[in-house]
Amino acid sequence: MTSSKIEMPGEVKADPAALMASLHLLPSPTLNLEIKYTKIFINNEWQNSESGRIFPVYNPATGEQICEIQEADKVDTDKAVRAARLAFSLGSVWRRMDASERGHLLDKLADLVERDRAILATMESLNSGKPFLQAFYVDLQGVIKTLRYYAGWADKIHGMTIPVDGDYFTFTRHEPIGVCGQIIPWNFPLLMFAWKIAPALCCGNTVVIKPAEQTPLSALYMGALIKEVGKLIQEAAGRSNLKRVTLELGGKSPNIVFADADLDYAVEQAHQGVFFNQGQCCTAGSRIYVEESIYEEFVRRSVERAKRRVVGSPFDPTTEQGPQIDKKQYNKILELIQSGITEGAKLECGGKGLGRKGFFIEPTVFSNVTDDMRIAKEEIFGPVQEILRFKTMDEVIERANNSDFGLVAAVFTNDINKALTVSSAMQAGTVWINCYNALNAQSPFGGFKMSGNGREMGECGLREYSEVKTVTIKIPQKNS
Repeated sequence: MTSSKIEMPGEVKADPAALMASLHLLPSPTLNLEIKYTKIFINNEWQNSESGRIFPVYNPATGEQICEIQEADKVDTDKAVRAARLAFSLGSVWRRMDASERGHLLDKLADLVERDRAILATMESLNSGKPFLQAFYVDLQGVIKTLRYYAGWADKIHGMTIPVDGDYFTFTRHEPIGVCGQIIPWNFPLLMFAWKIAPALCCGNTVVIKPAEQTPLSALYMGALIKEVGKLIQEAAGRSNLKRVTLELGGKSPNIVFADADLDYAVEQAHQGVFFNQGQCCTAGSRIYVEESIYEEFVRRSVERAKRRVVGSPFDPTTEQGPQIDKKQYNKILELIQSGITEGAKLECGGKGLGRKGFFIEPTVFSNVTDDMRIAKEEIFGPVQEILRFKTMDEVIERANNSDFGLVAAVFTNDINKALTVSSAMQAGTVWINCYNALNAQSPFGGFKMSGNGREMGECGLREYSEVKTVTIKIPQKNS
């Protein structure tokens, strides 16, 4: 989720011969991918669940079963937590390890991810339905950059000395908090895995991770890579326990387009801001507010762009949009689309499932949407674009903020005063000006209101994984 734009080497040509030549420059999926890791990974060992229960994992592009995974319950979870606590105990190899060595191990893990990038991208596409090239160039690039970013932080987390009153010497230490329980959503399984483990391990914590039951394969493969690194798991913690719980950060994000914006650019950015990753993004800019004077033209161009969007196999290099994650999500999206029609929004294009195997939905655009409609209030998490109109800046600020969510927002304008006024007024953790989904490892990410507490990524992300301790020593005499 580092960007809504997929950057690929070379330009893909329209001429058939040139197109075939350019495709040879692109990475290829791993053929006949073997799923090797289906057990629970605790304390550097692959284990069966204590109950013996398993659950199926499906390919959303076909609806067919990929494999069966061991299903953990409370007994397995407790075992993982005990292993993580033991690894975190005072005097353990992990607690005594130099901070620079923790950074080296995270760097080494990034090297292995880079080595197996095509395998992991293939696994993400097979298990989640996202296009292979998106997985390779967006998700895996984000994983590698996140691991390397926090590898660099490991030996730079330090306290300070404080000139307190009296004959005392006072300093602070940043200490790891202990065992971190981390839950991974299904929309960006591997990228969110990296977002969670990298800052936690960088600070010296141990980790127990629960991947989403829909998309556990890449997390289990990462367990094998971590084992290959060596000490990172062997001396640190158990890594994975699976049970039927999912958690994600929610949003219903406003994207405001003023009449003075570059219209073609704003249309494309708004398109990618909604439809990227099949619309399954917590950051999706699904409430698009367009100034009245350009509303009709913006809708016309948005519909044209949606109709050009290529929906198909995740392993076809021309595919822009794959299937939704599963039947439940597919049905939820179609039900919300129907609610938009029923409540009076104008269905400009799409609106139906595609008549093929798997969970594919047509790129859908609604106009004449009002704030009280379900499609304008509820997180759809699918390829559905809602376009609303506004007249004044004060009006759109009030309407954009009238939501239980506050994850991200965006504004498109060539007027710097409008841009700064709107960005300051938005009740959101991230505001983009003339761009969308411009996420990176260096900047904090998180939401206001119901979109979450705390921040991930950047230096701010480290604060969630450490405690500050103040130490004061009585000394005979203080000298400045």
